[in-house]
Amino acid sequence: MQLAAGRAPWFPLPMVIVLVLLLSTPLWVARVGLYQYLALEIMIWMMFALGFNLLLGFTGLPSFGHGAYFGVGAYAFGLLQLKLWPNLWFDLLGAVLVTAVLAGLVGLFISHRRGIYYALLTIAFGQVFWFVANKWHTVTGGEDGLLNIQRLPADFGFIAFPLQTNGALFYFCLAVFALVLVGLWRLVHSPLGRILSAIKQNETRAAFVGYNIWLYKWLAFTLSASVAGLAGALFAMAQQSAYPNVMSLHNSGFVVMMVLVGGGMVSFWGPVIGATFFILARDLLGVYTEAWLLWYGLVFMAMVLFKPEGIAGIWQEWRGRLARRSAVGAGASGAAALALIQRGADEAV
Repeated sequence: MQLAAGRAPWFPLPMVIVLVLLLSTPLWVARVGLYQYLALEIMIWMMFALGFNLLLGFTGLPSFGHGAYFGVGAYAFGLLQLKLWPNLWFDLLGAVLVTAVLAGLVGLFISHRRGIYYALLTIAFGQVFWFVANKWHTVTGGEDGLLNIQRLPADFGFIAFPLQTNGALFYFCLAVFALVLVGLWRLVHSPLGRILSAIKQNETRAAFVGYNIWLYKWLAFTLSASVAGLAGALFAMAQQSAYPNVMSLHNSGFVVMMVLVGGGMVSFWGPVIGATFFILARDLLGVYTEAWLLWYGLVFMAMVLFKPEGIAGIWQEWRGRLARRSAVGAGASGAAALALIQRGADEAV
């Protein structure tokens, strides 16, 4: 993935567009036949996909068990609320911390691997978490999951905002999403982000110039899983429950498809596009057929076979063509102008 040279702006135009569109959804989402909770779900999956893309798109590490950390965040949020202290900030931060610790432990075992071995180990550990969630009935509730997770108020000490309605929860999650979005944008354009990009391009060469590859791979995995845990905690609060299926290979596969179809391998904004496309396809195609995933899978296959850069790649290619045409047109105009000047000079002589 190519990073822009020089300093990246704090708030680039695509970021402003994304945040404005999300902020304005209450004004138009019902008019196009959708509903507010869908916008909330899309935003949570955007966060999950952006965090996952830090690992896949920017570091080049394929994790096919990342849904486990989304689920760990959901379960941790619910258990902290139900068993320890029903406080929104404590439960959210605790969910992120629990996810980071577990992901850090997993990272100790997999960060020395690469390629297919790395991917297989992520699947294996993901299945371990899913099995525990299914079988540890006394803690996780087994297949019944955790129920009665509350949408706790956002208490700032001097004022508290209730989050029971989908609208209120949407704006709270939007604020969290904006912070995560800015944080990830700055991270990938920081020296750390450039090191991760160097590892993706050539791990051996990055090690040769002195970088501790194992440490940076471990850090990328832990940070990516932590974002997934935060998204999972918000998802548990939105659904007011947590089930083992959020840790399944299906969920892990969904986020991979979002990133690849959206174009996360070539653009920071690919996961945002992919998450939106996936959730809308699920709901719109689901109206007409229960086999919506079959049709989405065919789109995914076609994209991987014929346009692996994804939707963002198609957009970049289209803009590149327009730029080249403009350059050619400008060059032709310049040549014509020079020809006229030369002709005038010849006639004067």
